[in-house]
Amino acid sequence: MVDLDDAIVARLETHGETFEILLDPAVTDLLKSGKEIDLAEYMAVEDVFNNAGKGTRPPEEKIREAFGTSDVMEIARRIIEKGEVQITAEQRKEMQAAKKRQVVTYIAANAINPQTKLPHPPLRIELALDEAKFRADPFKPVEKQVEEAMKLLKPVLPIRFEKTRVAIRLKGDAYGKCYDDMIHMGVVEKEEWQADGSWIGIMEIPAGLIDELRNKLNSRTKGAAEVKTL
Repeated sequence: MVDLDDAIVARLETHGETFEILLDPAVTDLLKSGKEIDLAEYMAVEDVFNNAGKGTRPPEEKIREAFGTSDVMEIARRIIEKGEVQITAEQRKEMQAAKKRQVVTYIAANAINPQTKLPHPPLRIELALDEAKFRADPFKPVEKQVEEAMKLLKPVLPIRFEKTRVAIRLKGDAYGKCYDDMIHMGVVEKEEWQADGSWIGIMEIPAGLIDELRNKLNSRTKGAAEVKTL
């Protein structure tokens, strides 16, 4: 559960009544992204109010009339989906900054400079977004904001999304150490074990992740991994 001091108010006015709940600011983004979550983990108080600030509650019959149920989690979900979320200026600023960092991280990992075929550093992307006057929406999914950000970036920065293929060779005893890193960064298209016990594979990954993949594999193998761009 989120602390009361950090909670925001979600409000729905219906059937002549106001219904409010107190919850974690992150929950609206998660729900609008289509993620399945346990709402109980994100509510400050498992209750429905008509004025959360004063702690007053609507009559039980009014709740049932408006929602057809007294299940707090179901009511909370409907309030979030159909109502409005009240956040302070400070909370909005913090949420915007967090969402902007997510957008920058995604673009840095998936895009390259088509002139050099190299990824842009995150700071360069962030500065270009500032120049293009990009404003992150604290409640809109990252994927949709990435599309908007890329439209704004292209006039001020040579950039495009691109995937690339890499060949990897690992010693047999290193494969297990590196497997999770590889599958979290891309898709293994082809793989085979060699007579000497080593593993070789062909992967498709976002172009911006080549250096990160190489660094992680070499960290796991103490510099013994071979990663070559095809």
